[in-house]
Amino acid sequence: MSGHQEHQHDEHCGHEHHGHGHDEAGEHEHGLVEVTIQLEDEHIPALDEVAAELTKELKQPWDRGAVVRLALSEFFSRRGMIT
Repeated sequence: MSGHQEHQHDEHCGHEHHGHGHDEAGEHEHGLVEVTIQLEDEHIPALDEVAAELTKELKQPWDRGAVVRLALSEFFSRRGMIT
């Protein structure tokens, strides 16, 4: 497991953040809660690729965090935990 951690923002937050170190206390938009997770290193380029594809297809910016939320939504939906 990689120790790589990166802060991600909602695609609609209006900020352009591509690096580390951004931390605003109390930043909760669209019901989002800021968390730090560790991902496998090979997932990072895959997340970036899907984010770029969705940005192009949907004509709105997607970032890694948005792709992770989409993937989790699909995962929990398949398990019948959310609709």
